[in-house]
Amino acid sequence: MKRVILIHGWQGQPGNHWKKWFKGTLIGKGIRVIEPVMPNHSNKPADWINKLAEVVGVPDMDTILVGHSLGCPTIIGYLMTLKGNEKVLGSVLVAGFSSRLAPHPDLSDFNFDNSLVVEVKKHCDNFVSIVSDNDSDVPNEKSIELNNLVGGELIMEHDKGHFCEEDGVMKLQSALDSVLKILE
Repeated sequence: MKRVILIHGWQGQPGNHWKKWFKGTLIGKGIRVIEPVMPNHSNKPADWINKLAEVVGVPDMDTILVGHSLGCPTIIGYLMTLKGNEKVLGSVLVAGFSSRLAPHPDLSDFNFDNSLVVEVKKHCDNFVSIVSDNDSDVPNEKSIELNNLVGGELIMEHDKGHFCEEDGVMKLQSALDSVLKILE
């Protein structure tokens, strides 16, 4: 059975922002959605990556990873731990980043070596990055940089901020469409 694992961002929680609508829509289409509570008490990559690895269990071609904000480098870090021909079908990265975010020094440990990030392509067949042209938390050049490293499809949204409820984003059609396209 196809499954989507949905990873919230730093100080986030399951079901916030657009994720409740997203999860409900996918479940309505018969797709299993797992949305774990991530270790918000920690800003250490190993804690987040280990939690994702626990939730994924055995990676397979029936799995799509969807991350929002800090969920994206968590996905990248997880993919970097895979060995040999372990793979997932796809990853959708919403407001993702690959390098240090100056306004958020608490997240500096999530700064991965970009030369290693390109290696994740062998563990994931499809990448999509969804970026807002006015994200005040993650500058879109950081999201574009990550997308270029993984060779993904780039979707530029207009006026969606950081894709949060405070930005008026309660639905994210581009994320849903991206998952459904990967599943085709």
